Amino acid sequence: MNKLFSFAKRYPLSLLCIALIWYLSVWFVPFESPLNDVKFIDKWTHFVMYGGTCSVIWFEYLRSHHHINGWRLFLFAWLAPVLMSGLLELIQAYCTTNRAGEWLDFAANTTGCTLGALVGICILQRWKKK
Repeated sequence: MNKLFSFAKRYPLSLLCIALIWYLSVWFVPFESPLNDVKFIDKWTHFVMYGGTCSVIWFEYLRSHHHINGWRLFLFAWLAPVLMSGLLELIQAYCTTNRAGEWLDFAANTTGCTLGALVGICILQRWKKK
């Protein structure tokens, strides 16, 4: 239990972003909005959500660790969110009646994760210079 509390203390914003993505992906019912007229607005939303989440994971990892483990960063700040997005698309396709899983959503999620990783690498490079 102590390790769980320590993990939550190190990554509060990351956990909040992940919980929000799960809520919006599985339980939230989409509604009509003036932004629905913007072409590919849902793909942009996926891109921003996952890019932001991966950037936050990178930032919190770099803030809370003195030794940088590249494989751990790759696993938890890129691969895990990509796999989570694939899982959520499958859940939307097969386990919900109000959502649909889409390959383009998965592509937008993966692209967002990749951009988030690039932002994280830039942050890492700046911190290494200090």
